[in-house]
Amino acid sequence: MRIEQLEYLAAVTEHGSLRRASEAMHISQPALSEAVTKLEKELGTTLLDRRRTGSRISRQGLDLLQNMTEVLEAVDRLRQAAGQQSVRRRDLRIGTVVTASSSLLAPALRDLHARHGSGGVEVVNGRQVDIQQGLAEGSLDLGLVNVLPGDEVPPTLVADRLIEGTPVACLPVGHPLTAKERVTVDDLRAEPHVLMRPGFVMHRYAHRLFAGNLPGTTYATDGAEMGKAMVAAGLGISVLPDFSIVADPLVEAGVLTTRPIQTDQTTVMLLMLRRRAERVPEPLRDLQRALVRQARIYLSSVELPATASDPAAEATADLTPVTPISSRARTRSAP
Repeated sequence: MRIEQLEYLAAVTEHGSLRRASEAMHISQPALSEAVTKLEKELGTTLLDRRRTGSRISRQGLDLLQNMTEVLEAVDRLRQAAGQQSVRRRDLRIGTVVTASSSLLAPALRDLHARHGSGGVEVVNGRQVDIQQGLAEGSLDLGLVNVLPGDEVPPTLVADRLIEGTPVACLPVGHPLTAKERVTVDDLRAEPHVLMRPGFVMHRYAHRLFAGNLPGTTYATDGAEMGKAMVAAGLGISVLPDFSIVADPLVEAGVLTTRPIQTDQTTVMLLMLRRRAERVPEPLRDLQRALVRQARIYLSSVELPATASDPAAEATADLTPVTPISSRARTRSAP
């Protein structure tokens, strides 16, 4: 067994295909494939599921992934102790539904860079199911997803509750509905609407809010960022979690604003998802802590509505988060 064989396997897991892994590792695809095949023969197990759409780590590979990661990290520490400059630095890969990127993720990444300096981070936008699958397969290190009350998280993942908010109408400044303190469902239904595509929590929420009777003109897009851009361009209005809009540059620039939705008491939670692991690499752990800190900063800077109960508590009651945070639990210290 050679260290580079483990590195090649880690690259395939990270990039999702032999071709992309070979490009990242600067080795030919046949040579990389042969190295992984030899490792499989030596270990007597199948490490990759090779498909036409790409190669993914197998179930047996997932069982060994934590051990292989620990070996590679130990090799890196040895190289650092020996003073080598060419220590392998794997990029962190963060999967997100593009919610709270301005209020949480961007400042957390700044904190991470200030602490660690060099090192790469790749932010991957996707649907919740894709993020959960990426975490399970090892191609993602951390996930940020929204959930509604009653939604469940796979038992193989750990969920840390970062923010709890409410859906609000996202409007261009100067829109007639901004004259109202609160908008009704009928107000929203009468306007062109920017919806999230199927697979996003806010798509489910919109269909629930409109009770299947959608506005006459709708657009569909991936994620809150494009949705806000389309609203700013005058294509319609949208309904998004308040925490995805409050600190947005378009709001601060006076382009977008929000209004509460009358009679709606739905809550939306932003969760930080991660794999269960005995040992977490230092940069990943520091990013988790930075996200928790930024969640605290956000919660302390906004006026939060008082509620009698936590309807989303059931969704995370069986989880074992390092630092669960909600609008009613803001005083716990960061890990």
